[in-house]
Amino acid sequence: MPRNKLSKDVIAHWPEVFKDIEVKTVPLEYLHSITVKFRDGKAWVIELDKKAPQNPDLESSLESLFREYDDAIDSIDFRLNTQKVRKYIEGRTKTFMKKRK
Repeated sequence: MPRNKLSKDVIAHWPEVFKDIEVKTVPLEYLHSITVKFRDGKAWVIELDKKAPQNPDLESSLESLFREYDDAIDSIDFRLNTQKVRKYIEGRTKTFMKKRK
């Protein structure tokens, strides 16, 4: 899978839109969870609730965590809240189409 493409399980939620999307950044509000896998086989799952994106320290805390454990981290898996992304895109599309009339 190319590095910036969404995973097959994400694409399956809305293939006609998600199959052609390249991801560079994702706002925290659209993430369901983050799984950090370490070289020693351990994994940390960071669940993001609805209030997490409103926490002004969350982004810097995650950056600090990734920087601190950089040598021990094997991979980081960002899990999208695909339902939230779909709802947002559909709403914005509907608003855009109404304004064009």
